[in-house]
Amino acid sequence: MSNRTKLRPQSRGAAQAATGPGRRRLSTLALAFALGALLAGPIGAVVASDDSSTNDQVAQLRAEEARRDAAQIVDLTTQARQVQESLVPVLDGLAAAVPVNAAAGPLAAPADVTGWQATTAKAVEGFADPPSAGTGVNIARSGLAAAVRALDLAVDTYAAALAVPPANRAQVLELAGRQRDVAVAAWSTAATQLDVLNVDAGNGHAHVFLPAVPGQGALTADGAAEGK
Repeated sequence: MSNRTKLRPQSRGAAQAATGPGRRRLSTLALAFALGALLAGPIGAVVASDDSSTNDQVAQLRAEEARRDAAQIVDLTTQARQVQESLVPVLDGLAAAVPVNAAAGPLAAPADVTGWQATTAKAVEGFADPPSAGTGVNIARSGLAAAVRALDLAVDTYAAALAVPPANRAQVLELAGRQRDVAVAAWSTAATQLDVLNVDAGNGHAHVFLPAVPGQGALTADGAAEGK
């Protein structure tokens, strides 16, 4: 009896130790879990709302970029046609002065060369401050700009050849011809890109190519009808 009597207080103490702080810890965990469950719903709704808003903004930006590029394709095509028309007389003059894969022809008149320089310089200036656009438009515009810079350099080289002693002139004229060929090839690549952009935009084919001959490495227009 005395042994059982001594054990009862210890059992009650053990029970109190198990049910006092333990219950408080369990209650705290349960409360935290409950609060987490309550908060998860509103937080998830906010995140979902933010994702929806972000998607809407992205879609709006893409639509604005598409409208911008559609307008710039038309503008760039118009500019390319104007530059093309202005450069044809320059290329005709160079074709006579430095034929492709042939010996140099008669020297062009200094006044004609000065006119070529004015024309190519104006073309270069026209591409000097490009507006912001999508990648496809930027590639086409950059290619056209690089082409007119190369042609401008070819004309300057030809002008320099006029001042070179006749014994050394042939090499400089050859260089001017090679630079001209690079310009025509570069323009043809950019013109092909511009053609693709017009077709994709629903404008039909736009063939804005410079005159080219075999040996210049230039792309030429396909057989599709203009605007079709």
